[in-house]
Amino acid sequence: IWPEIPAHIRKEEGLPMALPDRSEAMLLLREHTENENLVKHMLAVEACLRSHARRCEEPENLWGITGLLHDFDYEKHPTPEEHPMFGVRILEERGYPDEMIHAIKAHATYLGVARDSLLDKSLFAVDELTGFIVAVTLMRPSGMLTDLKVSSVRKKMKQRSFARNVSREDIQTGADELGMSLEEHISFVIDAMKGISEDLGL
Repeated sequence: IWPEIPAHIRKEEGLPMALPDRSEAMLLLREHTENENLVKHMLAVEACLRSHARRCEEPENLWGITGLLHDFDYEKHPTPEEHPMFGVRILEERGYPDEMIHAIKAHATYLGVARDSLLDKSLFAVDELTGFIVAVTLMRPSGMLTDLKVSSVRKKMKQRSFARNVSREDIQTGADELGMSLEEHISFVIDAMKGISEDLGL
C-alpha cells in the first residue's frame, strides 16, 4: 500500500505523497539532532500540537509530526540564514505535505510567511511557550510539571530578566491568534506537556 512506502521513494517513483509515519520522522530528527534538550523541545511541541489537533478536530498525525520536525535542522543550522529553510528543503525533497512545510516556515517570523491555517497559528503559539514553561519548571523546588500553576508562569513572564530571550509578545500573540486568553493558553500547554512529562524529564 503506497502510504507505507518511504516518502523519498514515493517521490522518486512518482507516487502520491503522504505524511511520514512517526518512526520515519524520528529517524530524520535523530539524524540531524544530538542535543537532548532540543529533542525534548520538539517532543513538547509535538504533544501540544496533538492536543490542539484533537481540540480542533484536525489531523492529529499531521499536526504532531509537524511539531516533531519543526526544529530538526536547528542544531547544525541555527542562524536565520539557514533555519528553517535548510530543513524545509529536505522535507520538500522527501515530498512531505505542503501544510507541514508552510507551518514550519511560518513559525519563523523573520521569513515573513503568513500564518494562515490553524496549524500555522498553533505551531507558532506553542513554540516559545513550551520552552518558557520548561525554564519555569526547572526553577521550582520540585522541578516537576505536576504542581506547576498558571500563576507561576505568569509571574515569571513579568520578570523580564528571566529567560530574557523568550518573547513575551510572541506568546501573547500566539494566544490571541488561537482565540484563547493567555491563562487558557498556558494551562492548555502545561496539560499537554504533563502527558509526556516522563519523556521530558519533568
